[in-house]
Amino acid sequence: MKQKIILTFVVIAVAAFLGGYGLGNVNDNSDSLTTNEIINVSSESKSIDVDTLTIGFIPVEKADELTPKAKALEVFLENELGVDVDIVVPSGYEAIIEGMRFGHIDAAFMDTGPAWITHQRTGAEAVLAELVAGKVNYQATVWALAENDSIQSLEDTIGKRVAFTSITGSSGFVRPMGTLVTEGHIVIEGDDIIALQSALTNNFESHTFAGGYKAALELLLLDQVDVAFGSDIAPKKYLDLEDQAKLRPVTTIGPVPSHVFMVHSDMSESTRDALVSALIKLNYDENNSILTDLYGADALVPTTTSMHIGEFGDYLNALTGLDQLILDKYNKSK
Repeated sequence: MKQKIILTFVVIAVAAFLGGYGLGNVNDNSDSLTTNEIINVSSESKSIDVDTLTIGFIPVEKADELTPKAKALEVFLENELGVDVDIVVPSGYEAIIEGMRFGHIDAAFMDTGPAWITHQRTGAEAVLAELVAGKVNYQATVWALAENDSIQSLEDTIGKRVAFTSITGSSGFVRPMGTLVTEGHIVIEGDDIIALQSALTNNFESHTFAGGYKAALELLLLDQVDVAFGSDIAPKKYLDLEDQAKLRPVTTIGPVPSHVFMVHSDMSESTRDALVSALIKLNYDENNSILTDLYGADALVPTTTSMHIGEFGDYLNALTGLDQLILDKYNKSK
């Protein structure tokens, strides 16, 4: 009976995962997904072939507040897996990447950008994605004043006054600028951060890094910029109804992936499956507070690196010199 209940919860998680990627009904896709081993859902018990697992966590400003929450997960996993679990809350992602490279860290919760960098540098793979408000992603969006009809597409932002959230912002910079570059609308002449900055100067009347969603939208409301880049829900989250009515979404650029759980490239299949199966039990009501307390996610759903991050990774790769800035963003020692 217990295995049947576990399988039911996993299938529910997979269904939510498929819906988040727009893959439709889980029953319509289950045969092809199982055949291609994209998602491994099994009621069979998993075996683990190591004595200790070391798990890294997303660097945060107040590590002392995260550590007790991570400890709760540590205890949970030790009870589920029957092995020692050590937690690492580093001051920056470089420690996780190097730990993954040399086998000192077995798995880690990571933001999308650093996860892609880790995948490219170490071969680590994403196995789970966070589900937040029923979705595994949110939409990058171009915003303009409702009265301004001169901007009808992402390409129309070229030559305009634009507000990005920050140079490392996923929906507020990486997705829009990366799309303009990969689609050939903007050419970066060089392979470093200076070349990227020159491309910004050469292709926009002006560009500003506002510092966040709200700040970018406020510049738009003040008519100091023609365009603000950000998420699809930013106006509703940060502005009152009167100001929301003054804006319009020009276009939705595409999805920005949620946080992921990465595993070391050399982790055995049996250990990986055991770890994934244990973590999926955090979706159950009796365990869910352990997960929600960590980063506010509702659930964890199965995924792969290419399915969850692949396209977004292409945009990161197109923006020269951005890797180190993304890693520095999360370095709390600086």
